[in-house]
Amino acid sequence: MGLGNPGPQHAANRHNAGAILLQQLCGIHGTTLRPQSKFFGEMASIQIAGQELKLLFPTTWMNHSGKSVSAVCRFFRIEPEQMLVVYDEIDFDVGVTRFKQGGGHGGHNGLRDIINSLGGSKDFYRLRIGVGHPGHKSMVSGYVLSDPSRSEVETICHTVEKAIQVLPIAMAGDWDAAMKSLHTAEHKICQ
Repeated sequence: MGLGNPGPQHAANRHNAGAILLQQLCGIHGTTLRPQSKFFGEMASIQIAGQELKLLFPTTWMNHSGKSVSAVCRFFRIEPEQMLVVYDEIDFDVGVTRFKQGGGHGGHNGLRDIINSLGGSKDFYRLRIGVGHPGHKSMVSGYVLSDPSRSEVETICHTVEKAIQVLPIAMAGDWDAAMKSLHTAEHKICQ
């Protein structure tokens, strides 16, 4: 699940980091996200590490992402621990990307809604893409709904590519190795 807001005016916003990763995955695998009204979003399916991976972009707006995620989970009988939610992380600098399993929502309204829609379950995997912090909490909303600078875009795209490269390791069930590989790659590109 890649989080973001629908519409061309939001396509390159920091808040759409998760959706940007989905678009990259679709491009690599020669497919596109297609509207699925019963899932309140756009979906595609790809194969990674010999397994089918369902890609979901909720078009419900970020703060209501749970409506879409829970509809997909119910229909396909997906348990929270089988999900990977990709989203923007303001507490990480641009260029920092981390896998994590479980935890709270950290103030991220999309995550908050997903957790609520899953009956409080926090056991899903996360891929947090660093977009930086504007400096004060009163500036966060405008910041995440704006586009990053050109140099930030290049760095974010590079970290998204690295995350995509380690997805097969995660899909094979070795999340620890995927995390280690991603974090090691990050240190190499940031030096």
